[in-house]
Amino acid sequence: MDTKTSSSHPLQQTSEGYKQALGKRQIQMISIGGAIGTGLFLGAGSRLQAVGPSLAIVYLVCGIFSFLMLRALGELVMYRPTSGSFVSYALEFLGPRASYVAGALSFFSWAMTGIVDITAIALYMHFWGVFAAVPQWVMALMALMVITSMNLIGVKWFGEMEFWFSLIKVAALLIFLVVGSTVLGLRVSIDGHTTGLQLITEHGGLFPHGALPALALMQGVVFAYFGIEMIGTAAGECQNVREILPSAINNVIWRIIIFYVGTVTLLVLLLPWSSYQAGISPFVTFFSKLGVPGVDSLMNIVVLTAALSSLNSGLYSTGRVLRALALNGSAPRYLTRMNKQSVPAAAILTTVAIYLVGVGLNYLLPSQIFEIVLNMASLGIISTWCFILLCQIKLRQAIKAGRIAPTGFAMPGAPFTSWLSIVFFLCILLLMALDYPTGTMSIAAIPLLAVVLLIGWKTSNQKPHDIVPQTLSSVELTDDADFPCAENNQVSKEHI
Repeated sequence: MDTKTSSSHPLQQTSEGYKQALGKRQIQMISIGGAIGTGLFLGAGSRLQAVGPSLAIVYLVCGIFSFLMLRALGELVMYRPTSGSFVSYALEFLGPRASYVAGALSFFSWAMTGIVDITAIALYMHFWGVFAAVPQWVMALMALMVITSMNLIGVKWFGEMEFWFSLIKVAALLIFLVVGSTVLGLRVSIDGHTTGLQLITEHGGLFPHGALPALALMQGVVFAYFGIEMIGTAAGECQNVREILPSAINNVIWRIIIFYVGTVTLLVLLLPWSSYQAGISPFVTFFSKLGVPGVDSLMNIVVLTAALSSLNSGLYSTGRVLRALALNGSAPRYLTRMNKQSVPAAAILTTVAIYLVGVGLNYLLPSQIFEIVLNMASLGIISTWCFILLCQIKLRQAIKAGRIAPTGFAMPGAPFTSWLSIVFFLCILLLMALDYPTGTMSIAAIPLLAVVLLIGWKTSNQKPHDIVPQTLSSVELTDDADFPCAENNQVSKEHI
């Protein structure tokens, strides 16, 4: 199995102290799982209700720009694999302040998402009557303990959990695509409706509510792809990253087209878009109309898996981001500590402490407060992606000037596509500002967030710790990690 290495190739340890224990099988599934979440399994019902068949177009547009961001990250990773991911690249190309802001906002996003994830897991467990008597906080705590344990005992176990979580999500979507395509091909009537294109044309066309609702929905749909950038962090603990990463990233666009665009298109060809409702998985709606028993329980397992996967990914990412900040001197020194399994245990447990506070707040504050917090977390997502694109622009400038060797995995169309992606993501913030009241309040809170970040920066020592050098050249880092230097390790043109 690829999670093991032969005696001739023992696990390498990176210059940051991490073990390269993730194999091709796990990295491929992490790249898939990062692009599939509860937004598709559960949230697609309300989005179909809001904009109809045009949801497929919205998913495609947002997916293309998310993929471009991922290609930008891929070029950075091929230049220098690191578990510090964009925090490390921001430090090198944009400076310590930018690195601090990028890491702090990313941590904030994952922390807020994790609070919602553990609450959602408890609610999903209460779907089954056998768990109805168990208090919600107990279910949330049990889930958090399991995920925390798996993250602490080694990156290999994180990879294994994410592999199986992703496999369940992919299997559920493939089953729907096969069954749905068969029903559509045989023109089987469902709930009195004949399947086919007429379900779109006879119910208001692609934009039944006009183009504006579809445009406004982009600010919600783009966050369905949150977590897609995690493959860049995982690459720092991956075996043979220069061989595995290009194909893993390139395949993401096809998964977006098949799993998001293809799934939504199939849904509106099987039933009128008005048949789908908020709060009910569209897959449950479809299979229920077919008369399949127990489909709600099966889909609840899938949605539960998606929430567990998000929590698992969040703990993994925040642990590496916090430690990268600490190494740069932008966070408390204790966050650099790792356990015997080369896992950033101090940073992970700090995140868990925040999750526990969040569980308590969930019982004290109205749900509207959490909606606002989640919208504010979206600011972190957009900023993270913009920082990645800015770092890639700086990298390409250095390559063009001859200071850095070409990576062999250049972002298509850069720098034009890089700047275009940044403009698109900034437009998402504008759409959020127009989404009154939660979106407007979130944007209005930016000055407050800026003050908090400024206080954090001023109180940090702003000096890198002596665990690893602050910034090393590509050749030095790749030599430390037993990689050949960039000039002799070009990726074949088939990956581009």
